[in-house]
Amino acid sequence: MNDIEFLRRISMMLHATDSGLPNLAEMEQRGEVIFVPFGGGHVRAWAERLAPLARPEFHLYDHELPPETELRQKAAETVNRRSRCKAVLTEKRCLENYLHSDAIFAAGGVRVQFDDFDCVAELTARELYRQRPGEIAWQLQVRRSQSRMANRAKRWLNTTVVEQMTPAMLSVSDPNEEIQSWLLAIKELLAA
Repeated sequence: MNDIEFLRRISMMLHATDSGLPNLAEMEQRGEVIFVPFGGGHVRAWAERLAPLARPEFHLYDHELPPETELRQKAAETVNRRSRCKAVLTEKRCLENYLHSDAIFAAGGVRVQFDDFDCVAELTARELYRQRPGEIAWQLQVRRSQSRMANRAKRWLNTTVVEQMTPAMLSVSDPNEEIQSWLLAIKELLAA
């Protein structure tokens, strides 16, 4: 669901400056696209699950870290063998890695530095937690509490922070225009 929130919002921002890129949120409201989240489950199971519908499909898989990367690559290859279907793996670990640190600061007043394969949600949760006075150290929190805080941060990153993104920020955080290429692929699939 977080990735869906990211894609809705980032496509709105990009469409506002380039009408040639689709606004996925509007398209979803008009019934032109349907997002089907599989919640980070077994990607190979989804590679052919919707094939009987004979509809165009676009699958976007987070790159993640090995060995998960290889499983996702195999699923993408399966999807890409089907007509009117396309699957891609992100070049970065996950969608949060396409955010700009200035957008995080604008949304919450915290500075978070990360690279393409850091867990941005966990780093952000740590920094937000560190800002709270009187709390025990992050390292002393039980793993379950850390995980809950990271999940809340992930939701925040994919909604509030994405809304702070600008085309200029995106050109820095996504210099290869990978996100635009996904949107164009979706547009092409729907036009075919």
